[in-house]
Amino acid sequence: MRYFLSVLMLATSLSVAAQGVPGQSKELMKRPLDTDANLPPSPYASKPLPELKGVVSWKTLAEVKTIKQKDRFMPEFSKGVVTLDKKEIRLQGFMMPLDMGEKQKRFLLVALPPTCSFCLPGGPDQMVEIQAKTPVKYSFEPIVVSGRFAVLRNDEMGLYYRMTDAVPIGK
Repeated sequence: MRYFLSVLMLATSLSVAAQGVPGQSKELMKRPLDTDANLPPSPYASKPLPELKGVVSWKTLAEVKTIKQKDRFMPEFSKGVVTLDKKEIRLQGFMMPLDMGEKQKRFLLVALPPTCSFCLPGGPDQMVEIQAKTPVKYSFEPIVVSGRFAVLRNDEMGLYYRMTDAVPIGK
């Protein structure tokens, strides 16, 4: 199932790159798709996002180990992560669209800015599937969302976290 997520991300990246993103220069879109030039450089690429008061840190979400159970590898979450399950929380990150279009109702929120159209910018502990209440306008800038958080112990897509009923909020 992780393969499915990778293929989905690749297809979405290609469709977004082909359509163009509002506000992105037309010259940038003329470059070939076989380079990473179709993404604008991010000032956040060299350093992590600053931690914000009242916003769950990506360091907290990274408190997970992979353990082998029978013939599978499963996540083992820290107590700090487990206490977040089924709670309303805030997260800060970068949007990775899963659908086509300027507004996204379902997307990945990731800890690091995407630097390649074909690559996920981290492991499963550095991304959260977001299911928004209403579509959210796509942006290259970091956003903060609030919603009901779920810790996924055995997700068929290989995800560790999901947020439902999410809404964007000001920082």
